[in-house]
Amino acid sequence: MNQHTLDLNLNPDDSRRLANLCGQFNENIRQIEKLLSVAIRQRGNWFQLSGSQAAVRDGRALLESLYRATEQGELLNASLIQLALQEISSPPPESAGGKTTAVFIRTPRLSIKPRSRQQAAYVHSIARRDLNFAIGPAGTGKTYLAVARAVEALAAEKVSRIVLVRPAVEAGEKLGFLPGDLIQKIDPYLRPLYDALYEMLGFEKVNRLVEKNIIEVAPLAYMRGRTLNESFIILDESQNATAAQMKMFLTRIGVSSRVVVTGDVTQIDLPAGARSGLVQAARILQGVEGIGFTWFTSRDVVRHQLVQAIVEAYEDFDQSRISELREQDAQNPDGQ
Repeated sequence: MNQHTLDLNLNPDDSRRLANLCGQFNENIRQIEKLLSVAIRQRGNWFQLSGSQAAVRDGRALLESLYRATEQGELLNASLIQLALQEISSPPPESAGGKTTAVFIRTPRLSIKPRSRQQAAYVHSIARRDLNFAIGPAGTGKTYLAVARAVEALAAEKVSRIVLVRPAVEAGEKLGFLPGDLIQKIDPYLRPLYDALYEMLGFEKVNRLVEKNIIEVAPLAYMRGRTLNESFIILDESQNATAAQMKMFLTRIGVSSRVVVTGDVTQIDLPAGARSGLVQAARILQGVEGIGFTWFTSRDVVRHQLVQAIVEAYEDFDQSRISELREQDAQNPDGQ
């Protein structure tokens, strides 16, 4: 492999910002070297990168991006470096004029920027279409970005309420053993949605909106017979909705409402023999005008870098298992 060397000067020469960029005992530099398989030498604001052409190119872009972040005093850490690398690896989509378009979701407490091309496409799709499906592994921002768009729409008075829906099916747990009514039983499983709301609106405001029923939490089974107008509705963990429940839910959409359905088809917890409504909906509704589908992969994971590695390992295992089963079927065409 051809080795490339690049000299880079980061300006202005600010010792405080450079210390933040490099990290304690150069831990940030070592992380970048490991992530990109590039060697970095540094003296003051001068950096020299050595490695493959792609690694050197990405290293330069990453160092420049992180140095810009230090201007605002943001303390860099391993997670922020991983996210910055993801942004560089997956730039935002281009507009019709050929220029990249930065997407920000404005909520009362913070602005949220998609971290990958696929996330940006997802956010754009929610803005353009009344019904969107987001399908992919954990950690890809499906739910968080949907909640952000819902909060943004509520703050702009484009909708009059937010409705959070989830199937009452869990991985191995029995809801009947939990205290309280069904709403109280399912409440702990909606914690990721609540956490996102608290971050964007604040704890007290979220509780006030819940009390006023402007933010509503509803098990999927309670949707039957309702028509939801002027609402932003999020169906989370939809892989655990049955085919009948999914059809019922999708026909609840009322006037001036927007719906986002999120799920991970590799984590279906339905009883044996039950068909996932998300899997069926993806087959039936793909290509229907006005409905958006965004498919996430392990490359879009924005949690700890180990999460991406774990997802990829499971994907490889599933593929090898499928190959084994196909070979077995080929050897025993009669199932004997």
